[in-house]
Amino acid sequence: MSAGQRLRVLVVAPERHALRQPHAGGLEAVVWNRVRWLRRRGHRVDLCAAVGSDFLGSDPDLHLPSPRWHRTHDASDTENPAGHRGRMADAFARVRSRLTDPLDGVDVVDNHSLHGDPILWSRDLGVPVVTTLHTPPLPDMVRAARSLPSSAPHRFLAVSQYTARSWSAEGVDAFVFPNGVDSTEWRRGAGGDHWVWFGRIVPEKAPHLAIRAALLAGARIRIAGRIGDPVYFDREVAPLLGDGAEYVGPLRQPELCALVGASSVALVTPVWSEPFGLVLAEALMTGTPVVAFDAGGAREVLAGLPGCAVVRARDVSALARAAVSLAAESASGAFRDRVRAAASARHSLARRHREVERVLGIAAQTPATLVDEARVAEAVGA
Repeated sequence: MSAGQRLRVLVVAPERHALRQPHAGGLEAVVWNRVRWLRRRGHRVDLCAAVGSDFLGSDPDLHLPSPRWHRTHDASDTENPAGHRGRMADAFARVRSRLTDPLDGVDVVDNHSLHGDPILWSRDLGVPVVTTLHTPPLPDMVRAARSLPSSAPHRFLAVSQYTARSWSAEGVDAFVFPNGVDSTEWRRGAGGDHWVWFGRIVPEKAPHLAIRAALLAGARIRIAGRIGDPVYFDREVAPLLGDGAEYVGPLRQPELCALVGASSVALVTPVWSEPFGLVLAEALMTGTPVVAFDAGGAREVLAGLPGCAVVRARDVSALARAAVSLAAESASGAFRDRVRAAASARHSLARRHREVERVLGIAAQTPATLVDEARVAEAVGA
């Protein structure tokens, strides 16, 4: 992208949760920061996201329907209620029709959706699309990706080498483009006596194992985050609260940063194929050391950084031992300075966003020859 070039970007967010603080998860935080950065840089950015999102305009065609759960305990971060897929198809059809209008055209689509439809816009409309792969392979997205001809103006990015390999095994190749953390907002903390766990409270993140490790070590721990699976919370987490384990709820970024920075160690306990694990980088940015289960991309994110330990997934005893060791070190200001400096050098959001700006600019320069072909086909009723 040439210096001073301003892009017209359509950012497509996942629709399950609105983009606003307190963030529902790392994915929402990443997209929220992306929109903020691009607008600050002077690009014209339209957001396609769930109703209630920050930065969302008044145009209903860009409003996505979130899942409608009839009962709170039916809510899920992975499943959809009946009829939701159909509502999403209708919503994406409205967005697609907008992209064929020269007055509403965009230079590039920055796609973070977990659906296949936006991927196909590059094939059907010739609109340049950059899709970031934030999750393990999803069947709908894999099918869409496999249907793309080599001429389609499309690029896939993956948030880690681990995620890239997972998608490559399904025939979808991607450049590795890790997530980043805003070092101006995730500030160094002084540490403290408590341990901390933060993130989505769902079975695959397993906060109950972090609590068990803290109880085993005789440490106090605070749990922060949105309850994404109420049944899991009631069954596995709530019975462990009290006696040194406290749930403080979902927190906005400033309050969450203060909590993490005032902790002696952060536990990260995925028991699934964690694509990246934004909480890893966020904790380190505050100077708080991290002990993580060896699952998915966690080892890759932490590799070579000071103040980190990776233990076998689900090994509560090993988690407790490593946390006790690192918590003892985190009382040192010099130690916390080293942890933050190394995390900032690797995971700085400013660096990542400059790179993504370049990627979007390159994608936008792809000749959109398919646009004319698609319009001719529509005109003749093909």
